[in-house]
Amino acid sequence: MSQQTSYPPVPPQTPQQPPRNGLGTAGFVLGLVGLVFSPIPFIGVVAWPLVILGLIFSAVGLARVNKGRATNKGLSITGIAVSVLGLAVCIVWVFVFNSAVNEIQEEVNRVAKVDYEVTGDAANVEILYGEVLDPKTETAPTLPWTKQAENKGVYKGGTLTATADENGGTVTCKITVDGAVVSTNTATGPFATASCIGT
Repeated sequence: MSQQTSYPPVPPQTPQQPPRNGLGTAGFVLGLVGLVFSPIPFIGVVAWPLVILGLIFSAVGLARVNKGRATNKGLSITGIAVSVLGLAVCIVWVFVFNSAVNEIQEEVNRVAKVDYEVTGDAANVEILYGEVLDPKTETAPTLPWTKQAENKGVYKGGTLTATADENGGTVTCKITVDGAVVSTNTATGPFATASCIGT
């Protein structure tokens, strides 16, 4: 009688899980979209969270590759690269924006020397001059008429308007800011009005 040999039971094989590449791919996509948005003024604000999340997801995806749990190493590295580049562009924009704001503030607060001048042959000319929001008025019996001021703001030169009376004549207005003529205009006839705005 033959004796049967018993073999130990074979343990069931667990199916190998497929690599999960989701984080590396998501990081690449977020980094790429953030990089595209980052140089666009105002819209680039949304690039900040995109590139930061892209950098985090790509780094986690690369860590999964190193542990053998994912296979998209190249995509994860590319995601890190585009996220870092997008973040660099965002940081540069912050410095550029701050610099522009500082220059505008300095220009607005700078005091300029302004010369107002009205010439011509008209008499009894009504003159409106000064800062745009706070103009002053005078009547000049004869021309030429001049006035100096120190202004600041966007429209440093302010405004200058000269109006002849019913007898007419010629009036010419001129605004000079820090030695440079920024506006001039001439009008002729009864109630002729010459207007200048200095920027």
